[in-house]
Amino acid sequence: MICPSCGTQNAAGRRFCLECGDPLAAACPSCGASNEAGAKFCGSCGGRIDAGGTPGTAGALVGGGAAGAVSGPGDEHARIGGATAERRLVSVLFADLVGFTALSADRDPEATRELLGRYFDAAREVIARYGGAVEKFIGDAVMAVWGAPTAHEDDAERAVRAALELVDAVRALSDPATGLELQLRAGVLTGEAAVTLGAQGQGMVAGDLVNTASRLQAVAPPGSVLVGESTRRAVGPAIFFEAAGDQVLKGKAAPVPAFRAVRVVGERRGGPNDIVEPPFVGRDDELRLLKDSFHATGRDGRARLLSIVGQAGIGKTRLAWELEKYLDGVVESVYWHAGRSAAYGAGSAFGALAEMVRRRAGLGDDDDSSVTRRRIAETCLEWLPDPVERARVEPRLLALLGVGEAPPGGREELFAAWRTIFERIAARGTTMLVFEDLH
Repeated sequence: MICPSCGTQNAAGRRFCLECGDPLAAACPSCGASNEAGAKFCGSCGGRIDAGGTPGTAGALVGGGAAGAVSGPGDEHARIGGATAERRLVSVLFADLVGFTALSADRDPEATRELLGRYFDAAREVIARYGGAVEKFIGDAVMAVWGAPTAHEDDAERAVRAALELVDAVRALSDPATGLELQLRAGVLTGEAAVTLGAQGQGMVAGDLVNTASRLQAVAPPGSVLVGESTRRAVGPAIFFEAAGDQVLKGKAAPVPAFRAVRVVGERRGGPNDIVEPPFVGRDDELRLLKDSFHATGRDGRARLLSIVGQAGIGKTRLAWELEKYLDGVVESVYWHAGRSAAYGAGSAFGALAEMVRRRAGLGDDDDSSVTRRRIAETCLEWLPDPVERARVEPRLLALLGVGEAPPGGREELFAAWRTIFERIAARGTTMLVFEDLH
């Protein structure tokens, strides 16, 4: 049982905190809400709280998994009724609609029920898409878990991806014509929790992790996803995060570092890495040639051009992907650029090169002109220390991306400026430019 005043962990059954002496509140294992000491049922969701309840109730797991389920670090399994309880590394997602209580007060009850139904259906679909399990719906809040009953090595990333998509899905439920604007906020936390395998009609996951994830969600700004430090580390570079500062959460003695999940940056363009890959066969010699050419380029400081030619579906993209995976593990810094030449649309002649510049500048496909100008300016400042050279290259890169008019000088000046930025990048390490569908 956690003290709401100082955050100290106390043994189940204590009425006063062993650290500060304040009366202890009981944390509901289902929704995380605080209740008066000695309460048997939660005043928020009605779930069973007391550890002396009937076998199989969620009240058997409180705090860090102590009350009758997992009594210590060495006890990894316990029986609760007919189910098995054990400690597991899980990722917990809490999400709720912002201001829905006030919104529903002015709406017809039937319309509110229909809206909640669509919201819950969207939540179930998104969570299932990323392999999570819906733990419960509490009013307009959703709790989901990854890592139980089935665990995957990328559960934390799946949970954050699901949270980001759920934010967008709820936004799509808005109806400007009627003034209905919906926003969701979410919190994701990764850590050890007590898990009841085979739980039916009761809380599957309980512990301080659940309470903290709920409180983290409560402080998230509308339309955003906050995660803890452990989740950010587990996700790695697949998702871009911004520091959200230390958050003061109810029941925690110390502030909790938080990070805002911004967007998915790994596996862009739906490459072969987002499906189960078949074995790579029949192209070992070609892959070895690519590897040897890469190392020779870095060793000799001389550019090389390699052409991969073949019929559609023969494996050209897969060969490039195998090289990218290989280079991702080498010690030296490799500056990888890839772009696809579209067979349609205006301005497609330099589309592949524009895509490379856009990715190097960290630009998304939907960023507007003001963001594009700022990011290109930052990129030029990073790679072009000479101000004269920077003034020549920057407007020509913007012209490549379709922002502003091209400066005078014709194609020769444009090509020279575009080449310059990649030459400066190559001065810091071996640089790869992969043009797909060049034909």
